[in-house]
Parts: sequence; structure tokens; C-alpha cells
Amino acid sequence: MEAKNWKVAVIEGDGVGPDVIKAALSVLDVVKTKFKLNIEYVNTQAGLNCVDKYGTNLPKETLETLKQTDCVLKGPTTTPEGATSFPSANVGIRKYFDLYADVRPNKTLPNVPSIKPDVDMVIVRENTEGMYSGLDFRVNSETTVGLRVITRKACERIVRYAFKLAEKRKKHVTLVHKGNVLKVSDGMFKDIFYDIAKEYPDIKADDAHVDAITQWFIKQPEFYDVIVTENLFGDIISDEAAMIVGGIGTGASANIGENYAMFEPIHGSVPKYTGMDKVNPIGTIMSVKMMMDWMGYDDAAKAIEGAVHKVLEEGKVLTYDLGGTAKCSEVGREIAGKIGSIS
Repeated sequence: MEAKNWKVAVIEGDGVGPDVIKAALSVLDVVKTKFKLNIEYVNTQAGLNCVDKYGTNLPKETLETLKQTDCVLKGPTTTPEGATSFPSANVGIRKYFDLYADVRPNKTLPNVPSIKPDVDMVIVRENTEGMYSGLDFRVNSETTVGLRVITRKACERIVRYAFKLAEKRKKHVTLVHKGNVLKVSDGMFKDIFYDIAKEYPDIKADDAHVDAITQWFIKQPEFYDVIVTENLFGDIISDEAAMIVGGIGTGASANIGENYAMFEPIHGSVPKYTGMDKVNPIGTIMSVKMMMDWMGYDDAAKAIEGAVHKVLEEGKVLTYDLGGTAKCSEVGREIAGKIGSIS
């Protein structure tokens, strides 16, 4: 069978985005050569860095470029606060391509401090609605309203995604909700969850309130496998889960839709470190690993993960957050250098 030709859009983003993307591409370049992958990079822009030129942080030209590609590898972009500021470029891309599943793995890594030694869980976050639906407005000078939208369609497809993922893992899915207070919206989500669970009799299904799960993550994170939840809750608990296994610098994510995907680290743009070549690129590199999984290149994905683990085990080339003094680019080069030695 002839190898597929892939077009991958590359968005460097803001702040430390260019640094982590360059480090990740140095790894992907080696992977492309080793495994003879036909992957073309298509550079485009999003974030505050393109506002002066386009008057927006997500230009229509960028969306048109993305439409001509198979997926996007994206660095972090800054989302300013304030009622009149630009909306999130991330949310814009997710909604435009209906990237409904935000998948965030959290696994204990070699030589990286973790609350427990055997954590391996994945947060599956509904990515298109909830409190991030954009229905946030001022009624008058004294009152604001933010609407939390939960639909049956979104609940059903994210729950099915979680169960299908659990089939390949430890066969356990936990719904995180707040049904004791949000009785109607989360009540529907919970009912849908347990209805779909009946279709997967070999998978353990349970649920927990979002406030309770934050303490159980600390006490027994090894208990969990696949966590499925709505947008805001998923945003919050995925950062906690990342810190449990060593910090958000190692956190990767995939935003998955039916016909498109976006891969990015979970950390922010950290403007104070712009251009300093300082931050940890592992989250972005592991996002490339998730991209290889999505493309069906299992050997390439395993090589990236194996190289990351080897560098962490050796502990000689680490960024400041992991107790080292190496630069972002140096970690990228070190991981890239290990790729060739992994069979």
C-alpha cells in the first residue's frame, strides 16, 4: 500500500510557543526520516502575535489554511482577559472543526516526581460546549450571565469516545459531574452515561462529583483509568492530574473530531519566558507522539515515547522544572538523538 502523504499545519503560537514547537519539530524531523513518513509542514498563524497584521488572533486566512491540511500541531496561544478582548483561538479552532474530544493522558514518567508511582489515567473532556459556549454576557451594569450548554448529542459522543478508549486500556470509565447541584444538565449527562455503559458490559462504569474527584486524585490517582467530563470541569481537573504526575510541562493533549485533529501541550504561553529557550518541550513532543498514534504510526509513536523516557531516566538533560539546567532546544535535540537508537 502506498504511504499516505500528510499535510500538518504548524502554528507556533505566542510566548514560549515557538521554542516548544521548534523542539518538537526537531524530534518529528528525525521520526520522519527513520520511519519514512511523508509529512509536509504548512506554517500558519494564530494568537496575539498576528493581531497587528490581521486584526484578530484567529484570522480567516489561518482557518482556510487549516482546511487544506489533515491536522494541526499548535503551540500555546495567549488568551487575554476582559469582556472586550479577543476570544480564545483554541476554542475557535475546536468549534470550527468540531474537535469534540480533548484527550489528555497523565502517566507517571521515569525520574519525575509523582504522587504515586503507578498513575496512568486519561482525561476525556467534552470540548465544544458547557461554560465555553460563548454565551457570556452582561444584562445590565449590575448583572452578568454565563450560560452552560449541555446537549444530548455532545454527551453521547464524548461518552462513547471514553468507553471506546477504555476498551483499549484498563476497562474503567469514571464520569465526573456535579449532579447534586446541576440537577438538570448534569442529571441528563449522568443518565446518558449509564445508558451507554450498558452497551459495554465488560467495562467498569462509575461516577464522582467534581469536588470529590479533586481529593481522590490526590489520595488514590492509581484507581482511575478514563475520566470523562464536561468542558470546564475537564479543563480544571486535567491540570491537577498533570501536576500529580510531575507538572504541566510534560502534559500533552489531542483535540479530536471526526475529520480533523489538533495536537498541543496543555500548558500556557508563559509570556515572561518569551524567547528564552527555557521551558520544558516534553508536553509538545508527547503531543507529537499522540499525533503519530492518530495517524496510525504505532512504531513512530513508541519511538518518541521511548526516547522521552530514556532522556528522563538518564536525568542529564532536563529543564529547570525537572531540576535541570538544560535549554528547551537542548532537550529537544537530546530526545531526537535517542530516536535512532530505539528499535
